Amino acid sequence: DCRQYTNRSCEECLKNVTCLWCASSGRCVEYPVRRVLPPANLCELRSARWGVCWVNFEALIIAMSVVGGTILIMLGVCCCCCCCKKKSKKQVSEGPDKDDERAAREREKRRVRQEERRAEMKSRHDEIRRKYGTV
Repeated sequence: DCRQYTNRSCEECLKNVTCLWCASSGRCVEYPVRRVLPPANLCELRSARWGVCWVNFEALIIAMSVVGGTILIMLGVCCCCCCCKKKSKKQVSEGPDKDDERAAREREKRRVRQEERRAEMKSRHDEIRRKYGTV
């Protein structure tokens, strides 16, 4: 029974995990396990201690909220970063294909122009040979 630790110390009361210490009244009471937070008529959050004497419920709620919020924000940022990386990798993988296609088209154009120039030069040489009778 937690009531036997009333008007003793917080440490003695909290040795039993089912007990809640109320610092303002110096009472040791059963922790209301059906409720997450102790009701105000039992003990106000500023004065309620459970588990350890140096942390009250109010500070515990604030700290857990900050930690939980930070974790959620970090998860959100990680998800965004992963999505952006995948998106950029997809664009990068698509990019070289387009660049390769463009480069291949340019190479083909240069090859065709070179062939045309060769044919033109050959016809000129043939003309010159015919003109001077070396054919």
